[in-house]
Amino acid sequence: MNAFKTFRSLPPENLKNLLTLFITGFFFWASITTLLPTLPTYIDDLGGTKRDVGLIMGSFAIGLICSRTWLGNWADRRSRKLVILIGTVVAASAPLGYLLVPHLNLLPLVRAYHGIAIAAFTTGYSTLVVDISPREQRGEIIGYMSLIAPIGMGIGPALGSFIQESSGYEVLFITSTIFGIVSFFLANLVREATVQERQQQQEDYKSLPQRSFWALFINPAFLYPTLIFLLIGLLFGALITFLPLFTRENGLNFSPGFFYSYAALSSFLGRVLAGGASDKYGRGIFITGSICFYGLSMMLLSHATSSAELIIAAIFEGTGGGILFPMLIALISDRSYPNERGRVYAICIGGFDLGGAIAGPILGIIDISYKQMFLVSGYLAIVSLVLFFTLSNKSPLRSLRFAFGLEKDHYAL
Repeated sequence: MNAFKTFRSLPPENLKNLLTLFITGFFFWASITTLLPTLPTYIDDLGGTKRDVGLIMGSFAIGLICSRTWLGNWADRRSRKLVILIGTVVAASAPLGYLLVPHLNLLPLVRAYHGIAIAAFTTGYSTLVVDISPREQRGEIIGYMSLIAPIGMGIGPALGSFIQESSGYEVLFITSTIFGIVSFFLANLVREATVQERQQQQEDYKSLPQRSFWALFINPAFLYPTLIFLLIGLLFGALITFLPLFTRENGLNFSPGFFYSYAALSSFLGRVLAGGASDKYGRGIFITGSICFYGLSMMLLSHATSSAELIIAAIFEGTGGGILFPMLIALISDRSYPNERGRVYAICIGGFDLGGAIAGPILGIIDISYKQMFLVSGYLAIVSLVLFFTLSNKSPLRSLRFAFGLEKDHYAL
């Protein structure tokens, strides 16, 4: 009921924009996530080795990293909507690349191109949502609007596994393309500020501090959230790259698509409850809890021998991700001016991209088992927790108190 009250308090034009964005996001994430549990097995079926799987899957994040910076600049200086449209175009066209270029040597290029979709869409989507949201309701609205990722994740992987098993890879890639095309047409319905409104915004922005990309990057307010994103990106990169092969190698009668679906469903409650609560109690305590859930998930996964243990690990992972991402986005939004949010998102979320890019290739080269990979991922969560306890605010003591909800964020504007 609180969600209805929150959205009804918004101006009709803003409400319509948010609803259109939400539906656009559903088809975008459905396009992306249908391939999550199926691409590693596709590479394996083409004769790829563990190293090939890591390289090709990791190439996705290379596209993210190479495009985040200029897409963030475009979002700030030109148009949030344009950046969203770029993401949907790539989401619609990249799956055809897997279908038309089934060669291991060329698939990294297709996968890197596909990565631009996430960089563009998440940057444009997040900045536009924050632009529309009143400051006093920012965390709550970000929490609600970020639900679209787990909804897509809840449906896409299971659907992708079903299509691949019943109809084959060709139908799978075409389905992913169709979802991307639908998201493109819906994104065109989103209304952005008019030319006159943007000109007025630019005039308003002139009175704000003009910080360069490098100044934002080395600013402790954004550097340490970026490092946390990096560590969690390493963890997540290992998960999505090697989970399908882990279940296949260990003979577990469990579809990887259902792991992502359980994770997505479990993230709902965290996103709904944490968003509004963080506006009142601060972001710190929720970030702390989410990292703990991530660590527990990886530790459990490293010892999993049954479907029940995989489901519990998925629930922990989904809860962690469901809270962490909207909270970190709200945190860096609190610390940034409107004229620099696109670049700030590019920097901070770029840490997650980098982690995802190097996780697969590094772990694919190291001669360790899949279970050991997930154990290492659990240790990464512990390191990120220590980092947050000591460097998330202006002093170690303030950081620790902020991490437990006992002190305000001293970097917030």
